[in-house]
Amino acid sequence: MQTDSAISHPSDTLRPVSVRKGRLATVVVGESVFYAGSMAFLQFIWYKDDARVPFTFYNDAAGYLQVDKFGHAYGAYMGSYLGYHALRWAGIPKKKALLYGGTLGFVLQAPIEIWDGLYEGWGFSWSDIGANAAGTLLFLLQEHYFDEQRVRLKFSFAASPYARQANGYLGSTWLGEVFGDYNGHTYWLSIGLNRIIRSQKIPDWLCLSVGYGANGLFGEFQNLRFYRGSIPETQRYRQFLLSLDIDWTKIKTRRPFLKKVFNSMFMLKIPLPTIEFNTKGQIRGHGMYF
Repeated sequence: MQTDSAISHPSDTLRPVSVRKGRLATVVVGESVFYAGSMAFLQFIWYKDDARVPFTFYNDAAGYLQVDKFGHAYGAYMGSYLGYHALRWAGIPKKKALLYGGTLGFVLQAPIEIWDGLYEGWGFSWSDIGANAAGTLLFLLQEHYFDEQRVRLKFSFAASPYARQANGYLGSTWLGEVFGDYNGHTYWLSIGLNRIIRSQKIPDWLCLSVGYGANGLFGEFQNLRFYRGSIPETQRYRQFLLSLDIDWTKIKTRRPFLKKVFNSMFMLKIPLPTIEFNTKGQIRGHGMYF
């Protein structure tokens, strides 16, 4: 019997897969509307105050201590994950789902880079393209060879004290800070702990997570000292983090609603005790790190 789960599927080599046309139509229409809406947002809102210019390139590989690049990889990974599982939910065989859905993260983000190249103050970034490709490849290679995501790319955010000192430069609302304050971003690679320490006593859902973030960022390459008022001088530094995590998709439950809730949390890192190593030479412990 074919499962309805968007996480596990029968092997295409063992039994035929029946395409569910209603579901497929839902996926195609949903993705088309999302794509059209995204392009409209870029043209009429995001770039509305920027002048069109001849296509230009922009090297921002060192910007924001690479936190921005992790964000690009995360977005591509998430888009590919969702695109693949949406097609599998619709009954599309694995190979085709990988081709048309597993590449979706990269495909959706590529036009943004092209648009950046056409507007003043922006520019086409090869490092952004590389980060997008890395996120999609992280998903594709694991799904192709392992039929699962053994290493998951996750994200956590906590409002940083820097946003309150930036006079709106890092965002003036919580949502604005999520997009504009890289000090609050942390990106994690989580792997099942029982894949590292072979023991049946360790539950499948318990993970070891390695994180990366940065602090002291009041600008892309160097900090601003003035924006609608003075901005305090701070030291820019990197953070390397070690923590535990939960893979919600591995938690077993007989309740369909709970299963859907758990599956929807597949790329969020929850706050747990964390050890921080940073480029200021510090080793710090956090009771609950967001």
